Amino acid sequence: MLSAMTDHNDLLVPGRRRALTSLLAAGTVAGTVGSSLRLTGNASAADEPPKDALTPHGHQPSNAHIEPADQPGANNRPVIRTQSDYFYRPSIHFSPPTGFMNDPNGLIFDGQTYHLYYQYDPTAPYAGRVHWGHATSTDLYTWQDQPIAIDQTAAGEAYTGCVVLDRDNVSGLFPPRKPAAPATIPATPTATQAAVQALAPELGKTTSDTPYAPDHIPALGPNASAPFGSVYAPSNGSEIHAAPPALPPMPGGLVAIYTRATPQSQTQYIAWSPDGGQHYIDYDHNPILNIGVNSFRDPKVFWHEPSGKWIMVVASARAHKVLFYGSIDLLHWMHLSSFGPAGLFGVDYECPNLIELDIEGDEKGRRWVLFVSVNPGGPLGGSVTQYFVGDFDGERFTPDNTVIGLTDFAKDSYAMQVYDSMPDNRAVYFAWFGNWQYCEEVPNRSWRGLMTLPRRMSLRRDEMNWLRLVQRPYGLEAFRGEKIPFKVGRIAAQSGVQVALPTGTAIELLLTVTVDERSNPQPDGEQGRAGRFVIMFSNGQGESLSIGFDAFSSQLWLDRGDLHGFSQPFFTERFSTPLIANSRRFSLRLVLDACALELFANDGLSVATALVFPANPLTTLGLQATNTGATIEELALYPLRKTMDRPTAV
Repeated sequence: MLSAMTDHNDLLVPGRRRALTSLLAAGTVAGTVGSSLRLTGNASAADEPPKDALTPHGHQPSNAHIEPADQPGANNRPVIRTQSDYFYRPSIHFSPPTGFMNDPNGLIFDGQTYHLYYQYDPTAPYAGRVHWGHATSTDLYTWQDQPIAIDQTAAGEAYTGCVVLDRDNVSGLFPPRKPAAPATIPATPTATQAAVQALAPELGKTTSDTPYAPDHIPALGPNASAPFGSVYAPSNGSEIHAAPPALPPMPGGLVAIYTRATPQSQTQYIAWSPDGGQHYIDYDHNPILNIGVNSFRDPKVFWHEPSGKWIMVVASARAHKVLFYGSIDLLHWMHLSSFGPAGLFGVDYECPNLIELDIEGDEKGRRWVLFVSVNPGGPLGGSVTQYFVGDFDGERFTPDNTVIGLTDFAKDSYAMQVYDSMPDNRAVYFAWFGNWQYCEEVPNRSWRGLMTLPRRMSLRRDEMNWLRLVQRPYGLEAFRGEKIPFKVGRIAAQSGVQVALPTGTAIELLLTVTVDERSNPQPDGEQGRAGRFVIMFSNGQGESLSIGFDAFSSQLWLDRGDLHGFSQPFFTERFSTPLIANSRRFSLRLVLDACALELFANDGLSVATALVFPANPLTTLGLQATNTGATIEELALYPLRKTMDRPTAV
């Protein structure tokens, strides 16, 4: 048994690399437990992780969240579109055309096109019946919907996984390429043919079925030019699938490694794409990895150049472990080591990612970071993503210490996945914008789920000398409109300033503030011992969304509790995080886009991702100082250009 090559501490014993190479050279096809392997001749037992990598329990629930769409008759319920579907639809964050979306999958840049695959139920706005949805982009913001890439089949649902570029066809999955046909000079089209070609995109589109806006929303209600109200409803780009540019000629292409899931089993599958990522064809001898449990999922595969092999990180969910496997051909995998249990208790470990990040500042260098999503079990309830900083030698991840970090101080960022093959090794990721505690109950009905903005990651030492994750929006500046006039230098104590916001438009706010020092720092009611500075989004119906800084404790808070569009027992209303101890200065970058709020404090060192559901449009932005004044060192307010071809309420 190959598992005998692992000692009790999962340390790599001499000869493992040679064994991996010889195993793969022998032509072994993948590991299933409880059945013989398909070989080029004889059968052999599968490579297994050590038994302590698995949970002692037998059959386990495959998920820590229920899936209503999998219940009998669930998809027969009519989906009725309401104004909420348009009012809460973001204009710059990706959301699905209809149905339910959760984890990002298969994030890859193929050299020409960014691919976003995602967990998708196209038939109902609930989790379940999981397929791989697909969209493509050239800028990570302007997305073109593509056909479903991987279907649910009799073998199970298509759970989370990844896509890699098998450029040299080391997997052998791709058939030999036929020689290119000699180029022919196309005949000159007639005038009629040219006109038809020019009009073809528009001729193929149909009108939207967007309802009129309700009269009770003033900004969208009747007026002289639109007596029935108005709704922004461009032609639905999902009705025509414009294929992404073809990959350059190569022996191989895009390969997906993902989990096939049933209530009884979760195994790892591989599939190859004959058309640059539009569709995937399952390997005939799947699964390529099966350890005999039904909570084994979410493989993330990357090429590790120093050790010359592919690495898979995959979750043994209920055992609270991340398992590491190695391969040289993407088909045959050997267990290398295990990590965990570590960090939060939680119920399930999911969606692991391992990536090497740059360290900012004078220290320079790079460190490995292991991300593990946990659900439920977040400190604020529900789902959360934790991370560990350490080293990876091609076989084992070793954390620096027992300290863990959380990617977010709110609770609506989960299941992050890093892009593969980014230019200059940039570390960019998407996360699912939601929480399993309430994602199937939010007020929009015909679609549910969205992605965060694309975020670039690095590491930076904080004032306590801890290496911490830094996150910033990636490439967002290109979508700024003309700056909204709002010039403020000082705000005196007990005063504030306001500016009107464009209705139904995503906005970005950049702000750097220093709160004055109080001569008598005694408690002063609700205004804070050393003064507070508040950023307030509000409307004439008494709703408000506030972000504030307390100068005495150097903490930042976010309060969504005074919005009236959604209420649910687990929909936590308030969040806070420490910034720099004993500092009265902070910086903030904020993006508000319909139901999506993202905060990046102190240049991305502290981040909050929060769903927000006002019952009416937030029409005013106010800046307020309490019992001491504040100096505004930087202030910029931008509208953000709409990038998503979805009906939205503007």
